[in-house]
Amino acid sequence: MNYDALVLTADIRGFTKLLPEKREELILSISDVLHSWVDPEFARIFRGDSIQMLFRNPKECLNRAIQLRCWLKKSVLAEDFMLDARLAFGIGKIDYYGDTVLDSDGEAFHLSGRAFDMLEPDEFMRIATSDEALNEQLNIIVRWVDIQIRDWTRGQAEVIYLLLENKTQQEMADELGVVQSAINNRLKLARWKDVERTIDYISSLLKHS
Repeated sequence: MNYDALVLTADIRGFTKLLPEKREELILSISDVLHSWVDPEFARIFRGDSIQMLFRNPKECLNRAIQLRCWLKKSVLAEDFMLDARLAFGIGKIDYYGDTVLDSDGEAFHLSGRAFDMLEPDEFMRIATSDEALNEQLNIIVRWVDIQIRDWTRGQAEVIYLLLENKTQQEMADELGVVQSAINNRLKLARWKDVERTIDYISSLLKHS
């Protein structure tokens, strides 16, 4: 499979539970985060709580998707519950690049959109390529990753978010005002090493299929 791009389509779970002023604050904040990861034309928010992003590298796309979920989970805007995101990845050709990701078109966009529409109520992540056999294999693995992420606490999410920003454990401890051993403990409880190995494996499958 020779892909040109990875399109990530997402929506924010719990968005409508927020007060209107908090929704506005959330969207402004998350726009800044997304645009710190990719150029603004490759990341857009639409229909209020939906997100579309475009990537070239499978591992970067998967890591940023996990970061997005962590950023939402650790958000202080939701006091009595944790925000999250439902995600669908489409991997394929791009036929047309418009001014932004929302104006572009191609196989990757169609696959991402269809995968998002196929998400089951208890499913938060799905991958779609043009290879149905590969899709079945990938989504069994992705389901395991999703189960781990859904169990992460706010504290675990904030640590993994910073880790994916290439912070060291000591830098994270200093930023969060905790001891370094607490950072290490959160990563262990989140089973981060297992998740990281799984992400590497998925990326390898996508690159070599």
